[in-house]
Amino acid sequence: MVKRILVLDDNQDILDIVHETLTYEQFEVKSTSVSTDVLPLIESFEPDLVILDYRVAGTNGGEICRNIKVHPKFGNTPVIIFSAYVNNESELISYGCDSIINKPFDLTELVEKVNNLL
Repeated sequence: MVKRILVLDDNQDILDIVHETLTYEQFEVKSTSVSTDVLPLIESFEPDLVILDYRVAGTNGGEICRNIKVHPKFGNTPVIIFSAYVNNESELISYGCDSIINKPFDLTELVEKVNNLL
């Protein structure tokens, strides 16, 4: 069965390359640049993994991660946080994410982390 991945980033170039890379790796990918779309998309798309940008216009990816992790149905869904602003990884881990990818990132690292979590 094809694994589903939901990606949130407000940088369209990053969304495009991540979407293309993960689709090439045989995942079903849904992307959004709007943070308020994430929880409704999780409920309708039912992803096996979520990738969130830490700093997204209007919100904090860490808070979205925390909301996912307390959700009764999706609390066990792995979450990766992208961040260009990692000064202290323990701060991001405190949101409950399962992995962190520092921007700029290597596509090989992205695919490895996704595969390891799935």
